[in-house]
Amino acid sequence: MPTTLSIIIIVVILISIKQINQYQRGVKLTFGKFTSVMEPGWRIVWPIVQSYQKVDVRVKAVDVPDQNAITKDNVSVRVNAVIYYKVSDASKAILEVEDFRYAISQYAQTTMRNIVGEVTLDELLSSRDKIADRIREIVDRETDEWGLKVQNVELKDVSLPADLERTIGKQAEAEREKRAVIINSEGELAASENIAKAAKMLAETPGALHLRTLQSVNDMSSDQSNTVVYMLPVEALRALEGFSKSKGE
Repeated sequence: MPTTLSIIIIVVILISIKQINQYQRGVKLTFGKFTSVMEPGWRIVWPIVQSYQKVDVRVKAVDVPDQNAITKDNVSVRVNAVIYYKVSDASKAILEVEDFRYAISQYAQTTMRNIVGEVTLDELLSSRDKIADRIREIVDRETDEWGLKVQNVELKDVSLPADLERTIGKQAEAEREKRAVIINSEGELAASENIAKAAKMLAETPGALHLRTLQSVNDMSSDQSNTVVYMLPVEALRALEGFSKSKGE
């Protein structure tokens, strides 16, 4: 029969076995001092003398809440974003900062307000990707000492004051109307140029205008509901004028 000591040893060994999953790393401390980073698998952590803390090394998404900021041209806006990061050094994430999740969220909020204050409203609306990438560079550089790697930052929404939104909407509508007028005038100009070319060609080609008139009459005669007013072409009038002159001589 197993002795009491054997049972105690077996129990101690069993409770000392810790499982580290594939997406985790374990930071082990011995007598309160950092010992090692435990890789995935079963690991031994002796009770009382050792302790450990698991760290998830998967990519995480941190939703940066709405931040009130003032742009370089003194426009008040509300901006929110999302940050994608992962733990690159588990020991630093535990030993260098108290709560790295909270810390990176707070630092991202401060950085986002500062960057928005350095750009104008037009730059904020038209260059969101560049601004987000700038925020990513700053946060990634400053959190490197915490063992974190920022992979991406995306600005989800930029909210403007209601009166400014109406002004921008009116401006956009006026710009659309302006483009429509330009396109319409360009179409009319092209059409007039084509008509002028066709008229010149008909005038320079003998009998062309008469043939075109006969073709038009033929097209209109196919529909019995049409009332056709036939007008002699200028060429025919000139021919009659020449005929009358020759007869008078």
